[in-house]
Amino acid sequence: MDDWLGRVLAVVGTIPAGRVLSYGDVAELASAPTPRDVGQVLLRHGEGVPWWRVLRADGTPAPHLRDRQLALLRAEDTPMAPSGEAVDLRRARWAAAPGPGPGPGPGRQPTLFD
Repeated sequence: MDDWLGRVLAVVGTIPAGRVLSYGDVAELASAPTPRDVGQVLLRHGEGVPWWRVLRADGTPAPHLRDRQLALLRAEDTPMAPSGEAVDLRRARWAAAPGPGPGPGPGRQPTLFD
């Protein structure tokens, strides 16, 4: 197993219920070649991790996973967009996502690095 493949599964395995990351977030955190590669890892090896917590950059699931993925996310009380057809990434993106995020302090979401 490639090192980055294992890192992808490790990152996805740590996403808490009710939180999500984009394929690009996972690729960056795991040092995977591309977001598309993350999708392929989850397709082939993702049965043991919460694959449904990884979405497109706009918060939507892939069309072939849409109904199942949205049902799993709703069951975890993941914040949804007003349409109900996507996740509200501003509220649901896990703080481990790359880029500016909440600083340390009470009420801060746990991250991969805590």
